[in-house]
Amino acid sequence: MTDTGIAKAANPVNRLEVFRAVDGVWEVRAVGRWTVEAPLPDHQEIIQAMEDRPGVGVRLCSQGVDVWDSSLVAVLMRIADAARAGGRTLDVSLLPNGVQRLLGLALAVPERSGTERKPKKTGLFTGTGVAVLKRWRSFNDLVAFVGELIIAVGAFFAGTARFRSEDFWLAVEASGARALPIVTIIALLIGMIFAFVGAVQLRQFGADIYVANLVAVAMSREMGAVMTAIVLAGRTGAAFAAHISAMQGNEEVDALTSLGLSPMQFLVVPRVMALVLMMPFLTLYADLMGILGGLIVAAGMLNVTMVGYITQTTLAIGPTDVAIGLVKSLFFGALVAMAGCRAGMRSGRSAAAVGDATTKAVVSGILYIIICDAIFAVLLQRLGI
Repeated sequence: MTDTGIAKAANPVNRLEVFRAVDGVWEVRAVGRWTVEAPLPDHQEIIQAMEDRPGVGVRLCSQGVDVWDSSLVAVLMRIADAARAGGRTLDVSLLPNGVQRLLGLALAVPERSGTERKPKKTGLFTGTGVAVLKRWRSFNDLVAFVGELIIAVGAFFAGTARFRSEDFWLAVEASGARALPIVTIIALLIGMIFAFVGAVQLRQFGADIYVANLVAVAMSREMGAVMTAIVLAGRTGAAFAAHISAMQGNEEVDALTSLGLSPMQFLVVPRVMALVLMMPFLTLYADLMGILGGLIVAAGMLNVTMVGYITQTTLAIGPTDVAIGLVKSLFFGALVAMAGCRAGMRSGRSAAAVGDATTKAVVSGILYIIICDAIFAVLLQRLGI
């Protein structure tokens, strides 16, 4: 190696020197104390010197460095980038191990160019085909999840499902007692709204008393179960999805599988059974709150006494009307729990995936409720009930 310096970049604390070796390799030496407090030498002079003269490679050396920190790595990285851009080989074997590791990490991530590739536009037929295939895969996944859930529920009734009883009772509490305040407010207001709407029309015919019929039938057959299910889809179903999705991110679901435990039995079955168990009670409670809301409006705005309203209510509905709402609530509870658990089980492993799973749980739960209620409406009409 020659001792003649081709170029230098220096300041009173640290400096860079570049030499031409006999094998045609440029050797860049760092000398001095390289700290963030000290001003950095101008590395552009070194880069310009190498670009103006031919060479097969660059060798970085820091044997003359007393103290170094990230400032040395930052300057050497710029020189290494220039060497690679010029097609030269890079040798960092003479650098300290710490500097070599940091340079390896820095050079492993390419800089983002200013012009990023724009996504290719797809045609109408291609986009339609991709959307259809995506929906088909989602439908297949839904069918597979329902099948796994049916098997797990069968194991629950057979007494072979493995889960903690504490999880079941916590889900019962979250789905039942803690949901009472919001169910109370929603059902009471729904009953009052029905009474207001009915009063506007029935008052024209002097049939104020039939507001009780309207509110009682609507709440017992439809709105009690539907509104309770929608409230729980936004409250409990979303909580199920967020909880299980967070477990996915922490790899707790994988840990259950590694321990030989079925995630469907351990996580999904307790939540589904808890919500199915509590939905009829919440629906019956919502029916009573809705009738109470209608009573408040009827007694306060119409010429209807409290005794007359209650008597007309008992005449308007029977056990069949209440039973229809309770049967619907069982299906709604299963669908809401299934939507929440499926969104959590199929979620990603990032923080953003938790929010996506929660959104999917609420949207899917409400969609399932409406579809199921429409099916019930057709069946009841066909049966004449």
